[in-house]
Amino acid sequence: MQDQTPNPFETLPPAPLRVVVADDNPVVRAGLTALLSGRADITVVAEAADGRTAWEAAHAHRPDVVLLDVRMPGVDGISALPYLVRIAPVLMLTYSRESEIVQEALRRGAGGYLVHGEFTADQLVDAVRDIKEGRPHFTPTAAGALLEQLRRDRPPVSLPESLGDATAHEEGRPTPAAGQISAEYLSQLQPNVGQSTSGWTGGRPAAVDRSRFQLSAREAEIMDLIASGMNNQQIAATCFISEKTVKNHINRIFAKLHSTSRAEAAAKWLGTAPDPSPRGLR
Repeated sequence: MQDQTPNPFETLPPAPLRVVVADDNPVVRAGLTALLSGRADITVVAEAADGRTAWEAAHAHRPDVVLLDVRMPGVDGISALPYLVRIAPVLMLTYSRESEIVQEALRRGAGGYLVHGEFTADQLVDAVRDIKEGRPHFTPTAAGALLEQLRRDRPPVSLPESLGDATAHEEGRPTPAAGQISAEYLSQLQPNVGQSTSGWTGGRPAAVDRSRFQLSAREAEIMDLIASGMNNQQIAATCFISEKTVKNHINRIFAKLHSTSRAEAAAKWLGTAPDPSPRGLR
């Protein structure tokens, strides 16, 4: 007879990350829930359509991370943010890209700020995991707003006389003057900016003229979802259409973007495709 005694030294798998998704758009909520729930180490414990419901869900479920939209009816995300961060780390996930909103969200305790269309599905999942561990994530628009605030608000700092003197480092004397930006803070920002093939690049991205692609509203919506990393099944669930209809839309999108793959189409849509004409020959 096989021994059923539990092994006290057996390592149990870690509990999945518990996430609350708050967005007033039911299509976005469904897409995010489908995307995150497809990962073995993440589970969505509740959804919310406004800030008050988000707080109630967070208070009831005690999640590990809250995904929070900015603009919602009733209590918006910015208003709910100070109350939510007392319960769990909050990752802003929104279409709102205004510099003032990004800065206010960070002042109120957001652990990161992602703008739709500037990240892939895998990058979103990595951000959720990292926010739980206290590692911030910002997409280009949010990173640009943060740098803008730092440059505007910081007064001029006198450089230390030992700057550039190798002996200062050899003798262990610190060179940064008081009030300078800490290297630790910049090192936290740097890994999450400038490491992507689909729009996750350092600085503020140049505006992309998408009107030239002549996509319909539905095709543009689907192209946004493709660029975010969703597969056909997830797009179908998000848009409440069949996978066959999704494939038909994608075929038309590829024709209009003169692309033969999702990666190529996403690069053109996000403005990260290489310029086919050499500089100076235009």
